[in-house]
Amino acid sequence: MRTDAGARSLFGGPRRTRLPRVPLLLGPALVAGVAYLDPGNVASNTAAGAAYGYLLVWVVVAANVIAWLVQYLSAKLGVVTGRSLPEHLGTRIRRPWARRAYWLQAELVAIATDVAEVIGGAVALNLLFGLPLAWGGLITGAVSLLLLAVHARHGARMFEVVIIALVAVIAVGFVVGVVVAPPAPGPMAAGLVPRFNGAGSVLLAASILGATVMPHAIYAHSSLTRDRFAGSTHTAARLVRATRWDVTIAMTIAGAVNVCILLLAAANVPHGTTTLNEAYDAIRASIGPIIATMFAVGLLASGLASTAVGAYAGGEIMHGLLHVRVPLIARRLVSLVPALALLMLGADPTRSLVLSQVVLSFGIPFALVPLVALTARREVLGAHRNHPVTTGLAVAAAALLIVLNVALLWLTFRPA
Repeated sequence: MRTDAGARSLFGGPRRTRLPRVPLLLGPALVAGVAYLDPGNVASNTAAGAAYGYLLVWVVVAANVIAWLVQYLSAKLGVVTGRSLPEHLGTRIRRPWARRAYWLQAELVAIATDVAEVIGGAVALNLLFGLPLAWGGLITGAVSLLLLAVHARHGARMFEVVIIALVAVIAVGFVVGVVVAPPAPGPMAAGLVPRFNGAGSVLLAASILGATVMPHAIYAHSSLTRDRFAGSTHTAARLVRATRWDVTIAMTIAGAVNVCILLLAAANVPHGTTTLNEAYDAIRASIGPIIATMFAVGLLASGLASTAVGAYAGGEIMHGLLHVRVPLIARRLVSLVPALALLMLGADPTRSLVLSQVVLSFGIPFALVPLVALTARREVLGAHRNHPVTTGLAVAAAALLIVLNVALLWLTFRPA
């Protein structure tokens, strides 16, 4: 565990303030936060806006508040202990068969994540250049290989810089439409009042809330902070304070972008729209080709960034649980296969996105429950363990997300 000793900063020279050079300590949360801006989020928020207008704005806001708490706990675990959540689980799950079973469910979740992200990139390339979906998937996979090569060659910091640049593209792509054609303030404000309108709105709310916190983001964030601050001479207390700022900035950006996606769809996409292609066409007809192109560019950046981070998370899960280190690029090649197979077989991309989010639902309890349990223990985090109020809120958030994911599964597969 990191101690509070040391008189010099991570970047050299004496410390002159309580929290020196805070911006230089930021970054891991913005990378992990890409999970909240992936094509699955784009699809669910677009569907919510098209179907119910501004009704579910409050759900998006609530989802990101919960996400802040979950991601902060994951980041704190990596900062204080210098070990990721998968590494902690790999040492605590003693029986090899149980460890392999745990890894298998986490690996399936990582593959499902990859399906959504590669398909999202393929759809974006189809919208922008008319490329067949299979070719778009191949290009998305190839670019993600280049992003992972940056991590392998230049380390965590350069990888952060590239992903944060893509996050900026995502933000511009989805926010510009709301800036150019702002929604009516009255209905938008009314959307902050919690309420539903029939079973369909409940299902969409469950989809947004239940699938917002991605299991791979929980695993990845603890790994990202571990890598980022390995060998740091900053005290754990200072790093934890910087991490709060990092998570707050990342989740504010993710929440604002997700709200803008819903607002853009509510104002410009007609009821009954079911695919991202139809949403693109509606935006193009409503506020012009430039904004529609920006929407597609944002979707492309979303697919590229999130698939690279998903591959990173998958590698960390395997290493922590099975104690096997497979090169990220090799993993990327293997995990591309299911997504490319679906595209080549002509599977409906929007349906595939929805089903991938359903698969993610299975992995939520396996990531959330141990995270809350570990961060509440003195023997793990020492003085930085959760305050009882924090633990109570985390337990409530975990229970809510698990219940919502169970509800989402039941609503998805119930008999007609």
